[in-house]
Amino acid sequence: MAYSAFDLKGKSVLVTGGNSGIGLGMAEALAQAGAAVCIWGTNPEKSAAALASLQAHGGKAIALACDVGDEQAVERCFAETVAALGPLHSCFANAGVSGRANVKSFAEMETEEWHRVTRVNLDGAFYTLRAAARHMVGHGQGGALVGTASLAAISGQARGEHYGATKGGLISMIRALAVEFARHGIRANAILPGWIDTAMTEKALNWDKFRDKVLPRVPVRRWGKPEDFGAIAIYLVSDASAYHTGDTFLIDGGYSLF
Repeated sequence: MAYSAFDLKGKSVLVTGGNSGIGLGMAEALAQAGAAVCIWGTNPEKSAAALASLQAHGGKAIALACDVGDEQAVERCFAETVAALGPLHSCFANAGVSGRANVKSFAEMETEEWHRVTRVNLDGAFYTLRAAARHMVGHGQGGALVGTASLAAISGQARGEHYGATKGGLISMIRALAVEFARHGIRANAILPGWIDTAMTEKALNWDKFRDKVLPRVPVRRWGKPEDFGAIAIYLVSDASAYHTGDTFLIDGGYSLF
């Protein structure tokens, strides 16, 4: 018999940026474990394909178009999510953008580029997690808040100061949420992916110079895949993590150790 704590039937989950990459990998696993899942995204084609995949598992799934950097859009879509799925048990602030490759140096970074990244990665996470915390306190059933940070939060990346700042800030936000909302039965944890093969990273991971230098430093000798994040998503939503909060889960194939 399967461990019952990992059965997510009766739980409803929101995954922002859930129409591709790590977000979809988590949403797929959550749906397979029995959760009702709502994904937010900005690309209609990706969202339609992701929704079809989620619905194939037989549970309830919906997709909404939402730019998490737009405060009013987040409030509107969060209300629509709750109306469709009922009380939410978990929220994954996963939507994010990377820095542009044409940034030559931090000294020459345009203010617009800084705000383009912080608008989604930090402000968007704030709007999303704020709405979720308010909702979970209101329904009184507790829940789980999860932020997708990055290895960039704890390692230096030239020309990636804006990206690293948002991910480091997200970890600090999650830790503060864990302390403030524990009394309401709400847990908060962060996930730190390493080098994962997604649409966001495909150019870098397929560049021969990058691949030849970085891949040998990954002890498991492969890039990560979106499905590598399914199990941690299930754990963080499940009752098995009821006493686990304020943590950061580094999933990088051992890259940071070697």
